[in-house]
Amino acid sequence: MLIHLNTQADLEDAVQALVEQDPRLKPVLEQTGMPALRQREAGFAGLAAIVCGQQLSTASAAAIWARISAAFDPFHHDAIRKARADRLGRLGLSAAKIKTLKHIARELAEERLNLDVLANEDADAAHNTLTSLPGIGAWTADVYLLFCLGHGDAWPAGDLAVQEAVKIGLGLKTRPTAKQMTPLAEPWRPLRGAAAHLWWSYYRVLKKREGVISK
Repeated sequence: MLIHLNTQADLEDAVQALVEQDPRLKPVLEQTGMPALRQREAGFAGLAAIVCGQQLSTASAAAIWARISAAFDPFHHDAIRKARADRLGRLGLSAAKIKTLKHIARELAEERLNLDVLANEDADAAHNTLTSLPGIGAWTADVYLLFCLGHGDAWPAGDLAVQEAVKIGLGLKTRPTAKQMTPLAEPWRPLRGAAAHLWWSYYRVLKKREGVISK
C-alpha cells in the first residue's frame, strides 16, 4: 500500500499509525509533538533546487537558486538543456552540478525520465531510478521523493540527523550507518517517510539539550 504525505492531515494520520505499529515511537512523539509536514516544489525545478544546494550552506544554496530561478523564468528543463555552461557557471553552479542538471534535462526532453511517476512507484525502485542519474546521490534522491513528491515510504537512510535521532531514540550504542538504517526502518514500512519526519523533529528536540548530541 502506497501512502502519500500531501497534507498535514496525511502526515498526522501516518504518524499515529506508526506509533500503533511500533510502540517504541510513542515516547519519541510525546517529546516532539506532531511534526510539521515539509514540502518543496516537484518536477525538474524541485530536483534542480536540491542539486544546487548539495554540500552548501542553506544561505549559499538559497542565493544561488534565487539567481538561477530568476535567470530562467519560467524554469523549464529545455532552458537548462540549451543554456551555455559558462552562463550557468556565472550564476554560481559548479561544473559537476551543471553536468548533472544538463543530463537530467536531456533525459526529460527525450522522455527517458518522468519524475512525476516516481510518486506512485515503490520507494526503493524510485530511489534507484534517481540514483542511476549522474550526480544524484542517495540523500538527494530521498529528499526529492519525500519533500517534493510526498512519497510516504521514502527513507533518507544516509541523513546524519536522522541517524543520530534513531541512535538516541532507540537506545543504540553507536550511530547507525546508512546500511544499518535500512533494516532498522523495516518495522515502519510503508510509512518510513512519516518516520523520517518524526526523527527529524526528535533531532531538533535533542539539539536543544546541551551535551546530548555527540560531536
